[in-house]
Amino acid sequence: EGSLIHDSKPAYYVYSLSMGGHTQTGLVAVASCSEYIEGHIRRHELTRPEKEDDRARHIETVKAQTGPALLVHRAIPELDQLIQACASAPPAVEIDMENGVRHAVWAIDKDKQIASVRAAARTIPRLYIADGHHRTAAAARVCRSLNGGGGSSHFLAVSFPHDQLRILPYNRALKDLRGHTPASIIERLSAVMDTVCKNPVEPLAPREVDFCIEGHWRRFRLRGVATGSADPLERLDVFLLQRDVLGPVFGIQDPRRSDRIVFVGGIRGTAELERLVNAGEFACAFSLHPTSIEDMMEIADAGGLLPPKSTWFEPKLGDGLFSHVFGPVV
Repeated sequence: EGSLIHDSKPAYYVYSLSMGGHTQTGLVAVASCSEYIEGHIRRHELTRPEKEDDRARHIETVKAQTGPALLVHRAIPELDQLIQACASAPPAVEIDMENGVRHAVWAIDKDKQIASVRAAARTIPRLYIADGHHRTAAAARVCRSLNGGGGSSHFLAVSFPHDQLRILPYNRALKDLRGHTPASIIERLSAVMDTVCKNPVEPLAPREVDFCIEGHWRRFRLRGVATGSADPLERLDVFLLQRDVLGPVFGIQDPRRSDRIVFVGGIRGTAELERLVNAGEFACAFSLHPTSIEDMMEIADAGGLLPPKSTWFEPKLGDGLFSHVFGPVV
């Protein structure tokens, strides 16, 4: 229908997302499937085969990748300056979405600009998958099946400097109290966490957890890492909540497969948790402090995996705004 424009030559793009008072500006490019397979592009969570299957079928059917993976790199001043210089001009495309997110795009299509960005990008020691593990794994699978032909050797991505990404908490709501009464569950929680206050009003700090039951909130403090532990996982609130609370108190040993727990993205706020509990849909809920991007990268560097639903990135990338179209497979 003529809605999509096929570029006449290879180019990078600068892509900015603004939401409220937050703006993040990154580089649109294709990343190497082989570097993902070899571990130079780091992941931090497991994927589900059925979701990989779905993504791979989509790529094979449309012969393109139409949604980028969200990557993050440790901020490099030279690259940031090049990107910000491009973003200082009027954008080639600007879209205000109904959800309050503004998408803006600038082309990097001049030979000198491309060479400068390419040189700066080569100094990035490692990339990390922030969001898009399934589409990245699917792209690698298609790459293998096509032996890298037709452009399948690379996958579509947007990489942002680590100091611009915003991670929101990924909260938990539980369907039952495992046979406990509200009073007895408070007593059990007080035995494994330290009580801070009732009806908290200040924002959560690291290691603090807000607990909602019967329309009321209490704040607890997780007791933290084992003495002498060097495991970066044990700094994560989501890990400590699972180890010390959800497993032993509520009997949820595998949150990835349990039907007694749901995960609520932080963009929906604590009001959504309170609504779920007050409506009787869930027995209680936990509001968490968000995982830091630094902890995510450190765990990925160590070859570790974050617990399920540890990070919620906001704003989300637009789907279909960029496409990596495959050519003939030779």
